[in-house]
Amino acid sequence: MTGDAAVLPARLSAEDAAHARNAELTSQLRAAAMEGDKLRVTCILSELLRFKRLTSERKIALQALTHLIDSLRSVAMTDELTGVYNRRGFLQIGTRFLEVTRRDLRCAYLVYLDLNSLKQVNDTAGHTAGDALIRQTADFLRELFPSHGVYEVLGRLGGDEFAALTTDIKCPSRSEILLRARMPRARSSNIPALPLSVGLAYFNPLLPIGINELLQTAEQAMYEHKRVLRASLNLGGTARRSILQSSGTVTGGDTRL
Repeated sequence: MTGDAAVLPARLSAEDAAHARNAELTSQLRAAAMEGDKLRVTCILSELLRFKRLTSERKIALQALTHLIDSLRSVAMTDELTGVYNRRGFLQIGTRFLEVTRRDLRCAYLVYLDLNSLKQVNDTAGHTAGDALIRQTADFLRELFPSHGVYEVLGRLGGDEFAALTTDIKCPSRSEILLRARMPRARSSNIPALPLSVGLAYFNPLLPIGINELLQTAEQAMYEHKRVLRASLNLGGTARRSILQSSGTVTGGDTRL
């Protein structure tokens, strides 16, 4: 009886250690999955499954699990309605994007778009029309930045807010974006032209800032543009044109009118 009592704490201790290690590996697996590190995911899975030797069957199983985890990661980072990154995906991929940009000493721009009349469209034409307007805005971003997925990052940050990161020195200015947003497009008759407020921020690789700070700068510029648009509604034609033409400044060291 005494011998059994001595073995029990040791057995419990070993089980506790195994549970603790599994919890640690699970946490590491979650982090590796969100970072898209497939090699690390495979190594952690192998340890979790206690694979001491990789047979051909086990390799196939690991590949299938790694593919499944990668697919789930993609779902977790993608906006279901538009197919661009959601806020989580944009922040994560955008962080890497800026790290590479800083390393290569390349400038970058962050464009922040806000749909001004989404609530009005939802209230008057219904949420189906509102969803169509949201998808149209995402398609508009893809047209503006055709190299997305390689040299550019696109995301839907919230209900009516979108962002794009680009290193293209020909990044369109606010006035160019607004002009293209007013151009005739294939749309349902009850959906208006894209009514946008636009903010831009400049990333200087010699004075680098993080993705959150860059987003905040572009968002502030967008809200300033929104304020100018609202103020212009109360002015006459000449004064309205004047105030709108003076509102195209890009914050952070670059000007694009």
